[in-house]
Amino acid sequence: MKTKVNQMQEQTIPDRLKISPFLVFYLIMSMQIGIGVLGYQRVIAKDAGYDAWISILFAGGCIHVIIWMIYKIAETVDGDFVTAHKYLTGNLIGKTISSIFIGYFFLYVLAIARTFIEVIQVWMFPELSTFWFSFGFMILCTYIIFGGFRTVVGIAFFGLVLPAYLLLTFGWAIKFSNFYNLLPIWDHSVKELLIGSYNMSLTFIGFEIILFIYPFIKEPKKSKKWAHLAVLTTTLIYTILAVITFAYYSEDLLAKQIWPTLTMWKIVEMPFVERFEYIGIANWNLIMLPNVCIAIWISSRLIKRIFNIRQKIGVFFVVSALLLVINFINTREKISMVNDYFGKIGFGFTFIYIPLLFVAIMIAKRVKKKVKKK
Repeated sequence: MKTKVNQMQEQTIPDRLKISPFLVFYLIMSMQIGIGVLGYQRVIAKDAGYDAWISILFAGGCIHVIIWMIYKIAETVDGDFVTAHKYLTGNLIGKTISSIFIGYFFLYVLAIARTFIEVIQVWMFPELSTFWFSFGFMILCTYIIFGGFRTVVGIAFFGLVLPAYLLLTFGWAIKFSNFYNLLPIWDHSVKELLIGSYNMSLTFIGFEIILFIYPFIKEPKKSKKWAHLAVLTTTLIYTILAVITFAYYSEDLLAKQIWPTLTMWKIVEMPFVERFEYIGIANWNLIMLPNVCIAIWISSRLIKRIFNIRQKIGVFFVVSALLLVINFINTREKISMVNDYFGKIGFGFTFIYIPLLFVAIMIAKRVKKKVKKK
């Protein structure tokens, strides 16, 4: 009886801890716009060529369908991801399945944090210590997370709004661009375009957080339009940036660029700054902050929900594990391997597992209705 009471108390989130529906827009966009923006153009152009902008639009369209499924799952079980698994398989098995996703968000932080440190080491400070930078960054993240979920959301808001001016800087590349590079349109097969969409998975990942934060949204049904608007905005930003990149680089030149977005910043000329890419990378630190904070918060929240451990202890556990592991990823090959693995896992979770979970939840709902009628 006590266990049931504890579970009910855990699920009941006070209104003072919840966020307004419109803030879902900033949460999703801050998760989707991360380290992948700096180099996704080369990756998607490998197979789809300069028709890859079509792949971005297709991937964005698919995400809208997944968002609809996520809300259906959350509304049906009236809870989060852990509740969905309990609804489907029971308490013990549900918690066991949910615990796997602690590792999912751990890997998410590991991939983006280590890639960002590599950018700093290559472009700015070659001798920068991976451990000590991570240590300082994680202290900041821990401080923010300890402020509560609303504080994390506030960082997501500022991490999106304050660096938004960076979008204007890509206008410098337009005057050096040749948009005839994109012609002829649809010069690749459907299979190649689908592979291009698949390669966007690492860049687009982040929208699935709705499954984990759903109980923290006031009037969650009103947040649907903001979630879809966030995905639409992100899709348009990625498409426009890809088109500018394809017009700026030839295909052969783009294939040699690891971070084409950063390279485009080299042509930005201002009276008060000579190397604008340094400004861009420094600003990207603010963009990365909500990515890491939200992922660690979700990991620690899962630890609390599954193992009934205080969330602050869960934060310390996740951060300590990250600091322990991140130092061993010390070469470009290892960083690429982590990104590739996470891209595949993220694709599997968002585009395969969530639809399967949706179907299973809908079937379970019908079965339970029939049982109640009998």
